[in-house]
Amino acid sequence: MALVVQKFGGTSVANPDRMRVVADHVARCQRRGDSVVLVISAMGKETDELLHMASQVSDTRPGREMDMLITAGERKACALLCMALAGAGVEAQSFTGSQAGFLTDSNHRNAKIMSITPGRIADAIAAGIVPVVAGSQGVSAERNVTFLGRGGSDTTAVALAQVLGADVCELYTDVSGVYSADPRIVPKAQKMTHITFDELLEMTATGCPKPAMRSVEVAHNHQVNLHIRSAFTWETGTLVTQEVPEMEQPIIRAVTHDLSESKVTVSDVPDRPGVSAGIFRALANANVNVDMIVQNVSEEGTTDISFTVPTEDLARAEEILASEAVTSLGVDRIGADNTIGRVSVIGAGMKSNPGVAATMFETLAENDINIGMISTSAIRVSCVIDADRCEEAVQLLHTVYGLDAADR
Repeated sequence: MALVVQKFGGTSVANPDRMRVVADHVARCQRRGDSVVLVISAMGKETDELLHMASQVSDTRPGREMDMLITAGERKACALLCMALAGAGVEAQSFTGSQAGFLTDSNHRNAKIMSITPGRIADAIAAGIVPVVAGSQGVSAERNVTFLGRGGSDTTAVALAQVLGADVCELYTDVSGVYSADPRIVPKAQKMTHITFDELLEMTATGCPKPAMRSVEVAHNHQVNLHIRSAFTWETGTLVTQEVPEMEQPIIRAVTHDLSESKVTVSDVPDRPGVSAGIFRALANANVNVDMIVQNVSEEGTTDISFTVPTEDLARAEEILASEAVTSLGVDRIGADNTIGRVSVIGAGMKSNPGVAATMFETLAENDINIGMISTSAIRVSCVIDADRCEEAVQLLHTVYGLDAADR
């Protein structure tokens, strides 16, 4: 008998019919002898609807009240799913994040899990009851409801699997696994049966939308095996583990793209110790997440620094760079470009195979796609290019690295 944590996303429980389908699936899992813990997201687009309603009510939206509002969607879905489970003959109980034992910090809208005390969940499992836990939420030390941010239900599920010692954490979505590229733009993209945490971390950091990157980080750090599956076909999906069973890894496993970032360039920065530290500390203190960074060679005592930030943070980044704390460092020329995209090639096999970057650069050059920035890791090469050429670049690279083949 296995202990399985199953997370169902918003599309998987979007309406009563879908909830009954999920309930029937859980009933089948119980009949084969598995103990199941469920983590549920809000139904369909309910979180978006709540955010829209908040924007109509007021321009002033305190973080504490926003967390109280947003987490209501998951609580509603949990109660309804428990009713569907009862109809399928499965005894179940719903739990909020605080009832499930999730203690978080006080960072509203994007709280981090500090600890989990899952006593009530463990007691329910021992009694043969299916716990249905509201995803993306917890409670702070000040006893305020907190929201873990977008994709937080994935993180909730992985964290629960770790503290409960589950055999596997199954993340059910509207896709059947992890693909070698976005199948919406690359029809020949292949579903991968197995992938490493390192590879999936790089993919989620460079544009792969599911699962949430935070959940992969938690799974990697605590060695929680993941299974990314579809709640619509129930087919075997993609297993995510520390290592893959194949003797020889393919050089490149996936091509990803990201259109959610903008480039900021700070020109004529004084080339002296402490200036870069001051710029990026000011951005960090404002919770602006900086990704790729490139600094040019110093000329006549000044240099240029370019970096990327989420487009939703661009205005805030420009405001910080124009503040006295930064301008006092000698920064006065700032430019921004929100028409960029990033394309990345990822694969653990590139560590022992030279020429991956050269092939990428040659392919882009042969198709007159200019590279604005480059960054690398041991298993990834990323290039910033024009946003309107990004999909074309993904298609070209997917083919040139042999990922179109169906025998992967």
